[in-house]
Amino acid sequence: MTVQPHTASYYAATPNRTLVFPALQGEEQADVCVIGGGFSGLNTAIELAQKGLSVTLLEAHRIGWGASGRNGGQLIRGVGHGLEQFEPVIGGEGVRAMKLMGLEAVDLVRQRVERFQIDCDLTWGYCDLANKPRDLAHLAEDKAELESLGYRHELRLLDGQHVHEVVGSNRYVGGMIDMGSGHLHPLNLALGEAAAAASLGVRLFEQSAVTRIDYGPTVKVHTANGHIQAKTLVLACNAYLNDLEPRIGGKVLPAGSYVIATEPLPESLAKSLIPRNMALCDQRVTVDYYRLSADRRLLFGGACHYSGRDPADIAGYMRPKMLKVFPQLANVAIDYQWGGMIGIGANRLPQIGRLPDQPNVYFAQAYAGHGVNATHLAGKLLGEAIAGEQSSGFDLFDKVPHITFPGGKHLRSPLLALGMLWYRLKDAL
Repeated sequence: MTVQPHTASYYAATPNRTLVFPALQGEEQADVCVIGGGFSGLNTAIELAQKGLSVTLLEAHRIGWGASGRNGGQLIRGVGHGLEQFEPVIGGEGVRAMKLMGLEAVDLVRQRVERFQIDCDLTWGYCDLANKPRDLAHLAEDKAELESLGYRHELRLLDGQHVHEVVGSNRYVGGMIDMGSGHLHPLNLALGEAAAAASLGVRLFEQSAVTRIDYGPTVKVHTANGHIQAKTLVLACNAYLNDLEPRIGGKVLPAGSYVIATEPLPESLAKSLIPRNMALCDQRVTVDYYRLSADRRLLFGGACHYSGRDPADIAGYMRPKMLKVFPQLANVAIDYQWGGMIGIGANRLPQIGRLPDQPNVYFAQAYAGHGVNATHLAGKLLGEAIAGEQSSGFDLFDKVPHITFPGGKHLRSPLLALGMLWYRLKDAL
């Protein structure tokens, strides 16, 4: 069988290990079947295997093929946006608990890397960049809230005179340093976690797209050349769920996100762009995020697309955005360009729960740009719930209702694109 390559990207060109798992053939049995070989699926599998359950994981393409192996590599605190909106459902204490879980989620990645000695260029240091004075006011509010939650990492506000300590651009009026967030090589993290899962006894299968699911007290999951019988099923496909489970597929919108990587930069130039080697992100609706790779390339991403259509030339689309931030890169070559789908829910909260009429079917999806950390939290909460442990965190997420995007499969992306145009216009004004 021909091994399918990963989607071309800087990450796919620089893995530090090669892992190839077989396609499913024949029948397998397990306590839990996990569908999806990204961070959500891998971490759920690790958590369950550590609790003594037998786990089989199916991936339609390659481990880390989707957003887990293609994202911007930014590991940023927090889950969800505007968590106060959920107070009528989960109460004030529930909102506070979710905020604390958003901080715990980053520590889960740290612990995973340390426990399994995963080489993924994990580097600490991040800065939220303020485009306008009102952004700086919001960052001051964020700092005060984080401190009230007992955040144990350094936080520091920067005004316009000091923002050049972290970024060599005149585009910003300030920022907030957070030394508890950072950046990493996401595909190497995913591959390291796959190796960790396999070492714990998880059976992993690649190039094994699921074609049908038969629900019941025992779930039967079919692929082209085999099937798995399991007591419990986990759907961890996120933006690539498609029509496999319509009851939750309509609640997550696949949105295109894009990244370019420059040629390796001279050390002096790289240091002038990002003097403290932090991950950086601005506050606009059409967010810019960027960082340096271990070999001193600038990785510049953003431009979330809700239209369902990718740009014909990603580098041609993204390079002008990069030059608005760093005009000094006008003569620097772009070596890599790629894109992929992230999953977004209407309320921007990760969707972690179980199907109402199928109590042995769990899911996690819709991370809205915080996927590196929120997926690890999802794995922990799913592991607790499936193992029958008390999981107040899972219960909180499962209580929050999530609407289905209007317009059906073909119209929901254009409708949301129209709505986001309004927010971009407000942002510009």
